[in-house]
Amino acid sequence: MKDTGSEDRQAMLGPYRVLDLTDEKGLICGKTLAGLGADVIQIEPPGGSSARDLGPFYRDVASQEESLYWFAYSANKRGITLNLESADGQDLFRKLAAKADFVIESFAPGYLDGLGLGYSALSAINPRIILTSITPFGQSGPWRDFKTCDLVSMALSGYMYLTGDPDRPPVRIGFPQAYLHAGLAAAAGTLVAHYHREVSGEGQWVDVSIHEACAWIPTDSAIYWEMNQVLEERHGGVRVRPTTGARMKRIWQCRDGYVSFDMYGARLARNFMTPLVAWMAEEGAAPDFLKEIDWSTFDYFAAPPELVERVAEPIARFFASRTRDDLFWGGVARRCCIYPVATPGDVATSRQLMERNFWVDLEHPALCAAVRYPGCCVKASESRNGIRRRAPAIGEHNSEVYGELGLSKKDLSALRRRGVI
Repeated sequence: MKDTGSEDRQAMLGPYRVLDLTDEKGLICGKTLAGLGADVIQIEPPGGSSARDLGPFYRDVASQEESLYWFAYSANKRGITLNLESADGQDLFRKLAAKADFVIESFAPGYLDGLGLGYSALSAINPRIILTSITPFGQSGPWRDFKTCDLVSMALSGYMYLTGDPDRPPVRIGFPQAYLHAGLAAAAGTLVAHYHREVSGEGQWVDVSIHEACAWIPTDSAIYWEMNQVLEERHGGVRVRPTTGARMKRIWQCRDGYVSFDMYGARLARNFMTPLVAWMAEEGAAPDFLKEIDWSTFDYFAAPPELVERVAEPIARFFASRTRDDLFWGGVARRCCIYPVATPGDVATSRQLMERNFWVDLEHPALCAAVRYPGCCVKASESRNGIRRRAPAIGEHNSEVYGELGLSKKDLSALRRRGVI
C-alpha cells in the first residue's frame, strides 16, 4: 500500500499501488484502476512500449511521444523504464513489488516465471500481492502458446461471423477492440481478487484470456439459441426469422445518418412499436392499418414476411424525414427506444458526455498544447475519481519512483548507462 495523502485516499483505490507491465494488450486495465484513484506505475522497456508505435498520432506525426493511443490508455499513470531481462532490473522489480498491491502483465505464459518473477516468487516477497496476467488464450490449455491480434480474437469470438451483409464476407470491427474487452475483464477480475484480499488477507493470480473475454461479446446470440434453438447468421442491418423468413429492419436511414430501432411487439411493445405508432399518428404519418394492430400481442417471430415489410414502409418514411436528434429526443420524450448510430465525431461532441464532463483537457508541455482525454469510467458521489494527469513520457518518473527506493541521481545514471533503466 502506498504512502499517500488524505486527498488521494478519497478516491476508491487511493491507498493502493499498481505496477503495470502491460503493452497494448492490457493498458486499459491499468488506466481503469488509475481512474479509480490507484497509483499506477507504467513500466516500459528502456526504449519505450510497443504501444507507443500505435496511431493515430498527434499532428499525424509518427512519434513515440505523440501516440494518441498511448495518451488515451496511459492517462493517470506515472511512467518508468526497466529492463526486466537484466539481473539488476529483476532486483529492482522485486523491490518495487514488495511495496505494491497489484501487478498487471501481458507477457507470454511462463515469461515472468522464467525471470524468477512469476506469481509464486512475487507472493513469497509480498503475500498480499495480486498478479493479473493477460494473454491471448490463458495460462494453460493446448492454445496457451499461440499468438493473437485483434482480427484473430474477434473472429474466434464469433462476433465477426455475425457482422456484415449476408452476401459478402464477414466484416472486421472498425476500431480494434479485442484488447479493450480483455483489459476491462482484467480490471474486473483484479477488483474481485482485491475484495477477496480485503476479506481474507490473501493475494491471488488472476488469469485473463483475451479469447474468453471476446467470446462474451455476442452473448445475445447464445441466448437466442437457448431460447429458440436457432443459430443466428449474418444479416446486416436486419434480423431474419428463419422459420418465416420475416425480416425485421434494425438500422434505418434518416436525414443526416442512421438510427437503430427494432420493431418489437408483445412484452416489448411499450418501449418500441406502441409509442412510435402513437407519435406517427400525432403527426399524421401512421396509416390506418398500422394504428389498428394490437401491438401488445404482435409477434414478429410469427408474423408473415409481407406484414413485417408492410409495417416497415411507413416507419422508414417517418425516419427518413427527420434527423437523428429529432428521433432520439422525440423518442426520449415518449420513452421509445430509438438510438442514433454515432460516428466518432458524434461521440466527441455528445451532449450526454459533455454534461458529465467526460472529456478532460490536459496540458502537454512538450507539445506546447492541451490534448483532450477520455475520462474515467465511473463517477461516485462519495469518491474522487477521474483524470488527474496526462500520459507519461518515456521514463518521466524514473527519479521520482526509484528515489523512493533510495537510489540517487548518480545511481540512476549508472543504471541508465548499463541499459537497466
